[in-house]
Amino acid sequence: MAAPRLRLGVNIDHIATVRNARGGALPDPVRGALLAIEAGADGITAHLREDRRHIRDEDIRRLIASISKPLNFEMAVTDEMIAIALATKPHAACLVPEKRSERTTEGGLDVIGGHDRIREATTRLKAAGIRVSLFIEPSVEALQAAVSIGAPVVELHTGSWCEAVTEGAAQAEDEFERIRIASAKAAELGLECHAGHGLDYATAKRIAGLPQVVELNIGHFLMGEAIFVGLPQAIGLMRAAMDEGRAGV
Repeated sequence: MAAPRLRLGVNIDHIATVRNARGGALPDPVRGALLAIEAGADGITAHLREDRRHIRDEDIRRLIASISKPLNFEMAVTDEMIAIALATKPHAACLVPEKRSERTTEGGLDVIGGHDRIREATTRLKAAGIRVSLFIEPSVEALQAAVSIGAPVVELHTGSWCEAVTEGAAQAEDEFERIRIASAKAAELGLECHAGHGLDYATAKRIAGLPQVVELNIGHFLMGEAIFVGLPQAIGLMRAAMDEGRAGV
């Protein structure tokens, strides 16, 4: 049986980063989201951080009111973020770890140490009709915890692999094997499997060859490419790379 079409979620956080660097309203992340959808994105991802360093509350409200594709609302497992998600009701909520000092999300959610708290948040979000995903390390233990928590979706953290590939590190193949094993285990456990963090054209093409992975969420690389070639072309090239990788499955 052919693998399902691989979806592309475009993270627009860093359009807001550029806006906030100077202040004011431009560039507008909602305009970026609409352009991304027109160029072929299957959904939009936005991370409302506790310190509001890029996406702001009003951005989330405007995105929900403006876009025709699903919004994947990345959020920390805090009372404030849970309340915002319950009030705005995005299509999906991806629970991620968050530290004030980090430049970007570092590693997967501690679904073992934070099991009960994450399960409570997941239960509340699911009851409101919000699809919950957990951003986790590609490990069997994390996947089993996700099942116990009750999340229907996991997003495998690909950052360690992508970093190893960029650096030409010897452990790059070991890191990819962790992802391959985890994606197969996710399917075995009945979890929908997504992946993201640090992906570029080459790594997205390769991970597209894992048939259990049904969605990639990519932001920083696409926004960087957009500076040079424009957002529609960057998304078109990413879509082509993903489709080429999927064609071999």
